[in-house]
Amino acid sequence: MLFSRNPVCLLRKLRLIPISSTGVNLLAYIHSNFGALKTHSTMVSLHGRPLHYVFKIPDRDRTMDFYRKVLGMKVFRHEEFSEGCEAQCNGEYAGRWSKTMIGYGNEDDNFVIELTYNYGIHSYDRGNDFLGITIQDGEILKRAREFKWPIADGNILEAPGGYKYYIVDKDQPSDRDPVLNVMLASSSLEKSVNYWNGILGLTIYEKTDKSATFGFEKKATKIQLKDIGGPVDRRKAYGRIAFSIPYAEQEPVSDIITKNKQTILNPLMLLPTPGKQTVRVIILADPDGHEICFVEDEGYRKLSLPDFASEKVLDLQIKKDKS
Repeated sequence: MLFSRNPVCLLRKLRLIPISSTGVNLLAYIHSNFGALKTHSTMVSLHGRPLHYVFKIPDRDRTMDFYRKVLGMKVFRHEEFSEGCEAQCNGEYAGRWSKTMIGYGNEDDNFVIELTYNYGIHSYDRGNDFLGITIQDGEILKRAREFKWPIADGNILEAPGGYKYYIVDKDQPSDRDPVLNVMLASSSLEKSVNYWNGILGLTIYEKTDKSATFGFEKKATKIQLKDIGGPVDRRKAYGRIAFSIPYAEQEPVSDIITKNKQTILNPLMLLPTPGKQTVRVIILADPDGHEICFVEDEGYRKLSLPDFASEKVLDLQIKKDKS
């Protein structure tokens, strides 16, 4: 096989080094003819899957109408917290908050949306960092018209808080996730590509001079970075993208980010959810400050088990909320 993982075997097959060369003499030969072989990579190899994008929502009642009635998503679990998240899942807020996981299928197999609501906070200053989410579904625009939700040119819907959804008006795909991509702004596409592909190791699926699309697997939801030709301003409404990776791959992520002098917002830490599975996470920031959570896959599959009964708790809390 030509593309051997062993560089020495490869060089021998290409007849670039003597077949009989061994030991110290072989290493000296390689060094003198080809330079020193790299022993430490600047890129990590991950077995990841996209999980969700996190929004801070200003109006929980109207937001839930949009996601359930217009987008046609289903609540898979809802959780209430008495104080702020240690990993700032709800942003820089220390008070009471809630989290709702909503989507088209269970979290084991589908990309979902995480809606975080901070009690008493009813508006967030929005920047230019989040550009939109693309969904393929042939029923969404019909429901939008039924519920008199505004549809902008290009089949664009806007969720409460100003978050845009681009609708591909076709039946949901049977062979891939209906949430096609999450679009984020980039101030320098070159830096974004170097980070997401060159350091984190995500595959580039599409690339132009103004955008690049990354992912772990062809049929899964992709991340698209678009060069906006200027600074990215995240302000207060900023979100977070989450992926799961095996527990054993989290420390290598920490090491490679440190080696490349990139940003770790929260070092490896245990993140508890009352009454549910505790998981280990590490939170990063890309060159434009986009937050990236890598959570251990093993624990997250237990944490993310559907809890359909919790939707009643959500509806009750919406009715009771006087904040």
